[in-house]
Parts: sequence; C-alpha cells; structure tokens
Amino acid sequence: MATSFDTTLANLGINRTGTGRANTNKLGSEAMDQSDFLTLMTAQMKNQDPFDPVDNTQMVAQMAQFSSLAGISEMNTTLQAIAAKLGATSTTDLVSWVGRTVLTEGNTAYPRTDGTLGGVIELGADAAEVNVVIEGPNGEILKNVSLGSAKAGQIEFEWDGSTDTGEDAGDGPFKIRVAAQNADGGAVTAKPLVWAPVTAVGMGSDGNPVLTLPGIGQVSTTAVRKIG
Repeated sequence: MATSFDTTLANLGINRTGTGRANTNKLGSEAMDQSDFLTLMTAQMKNQDPFDPVDNTQMVAQMAQFSSLAGISEMNTTLQAIAAKLGATSTTDLVSWVGRTVLTEGNTAYPRTDGTLGGVIELGADAAEVNVVIEGPNGEILKNVSLGSAKAGQIEFEWDGSTDTGEDAGDGPFKIRVAAQNADGGAVTAKPLVWAPVTAVGMGSDGNPVLTLPGIGQVSTTAVRKIG
C-alpha cells in the first residue's frame, strides 16, 4: 500500500525509479517532516509547468508552517532536558544529607550531648490529655511526661534526661510511647516524631534518597518532617 509520501510524489509525476528516484530511507513513515517537504518542493519546482508556475504565496506559507513546527519540536526537546536535569539527584545532593539531623516518625530516640531529649507528637484530633512515656533500653519506664490538652497537629515535648526518681537516665537509646485521649475518654491517634542523625544515604527504587537513621532504619526523604 502506498504511503502519503508515495502519493504526493505520484501527484507530482515523479517515480521512485530512474533519474527522479527519491530517498527511500523513510518508507515506513506515515508522517512527513521538514526534510521531506524540501525534497518535494525542489521536485515540484523542477517539474512545474512554466505556463502555470507554483503559487509562491502558498509555498512560503507552507515553509513558515514547517519552520514553526520545527521550532516547537526543538523547544520541547530543550524543556525535557531541563526538566530531567532539575529532577535528577546528584551525588552532591545525596552526600549533603549525611551528618544532618532530621525529624521523622519513629519511637527510638537518642539524647543530646547534654543528656536532654526533644521530640514532637503528631495528633490526629484534639486531645484533652496527652502523655509521653519514656522507656529505657530494657523496656523499663524511666519518665512520664504529661503535656496536658492539645489541638490536632504537632506539639513539641522536652525531657531533661532524668527519671521519675530524679536519677540520670543515661545515654539511651530510649523508646518513646505516647497515649492521648479526648474529653470523652476515647483514644486519639498520636504518633511520636523523633530527631535522628543521618549516618548514610542511598537511592530508593522510587528515585528518592533513602536515609539510614540509627535505631530507626531506612527512611525516605519524603517522610522527613524537618531538617535540623
């Protein structure tokens, strides 16, 4: 079956054989590009009737249309290259995470150099009472921290590093548990968020960096709430 290119050549009285043979590199193509147009225009000018020449206005309009399409195509290619560059994560971007401290969901926390510890509780609804329980490495309860009532969202908490009996709790790591309830005594969804240092970083299957946090494991950067 003849292609649109064959049909156009036939209408101009040009055969694929003989001295007027056309380039057959694009036999499988269903569309014509700027190169095809220039080939046809040249053939048309060579074979035009001198008493009925080709309409110059129409030819110029067609050339302008092809030039416009070519420009748009080049622009799309450039924009795609820019988008790929902006979306790519370089080695420098990955390395910059190492050594930073991030706030993410987790229940294992390490104290600061002065022995204190801070974190955030994420509430799914308003709560009449929020309590944070800090446990030692063996599961023993070291401290109960009452935060009182709080609105839905994030609330910060601080612990001075001492147990309920006033002793130094040590270097940890510590486990953070939280319990929250509304005015009717019903449970309110509450998640502990802890600060943790980034010890290593890699690339996940989804294209996002994956951070390695001590006591927590691997966490995607999309799960990071804040960066310290």
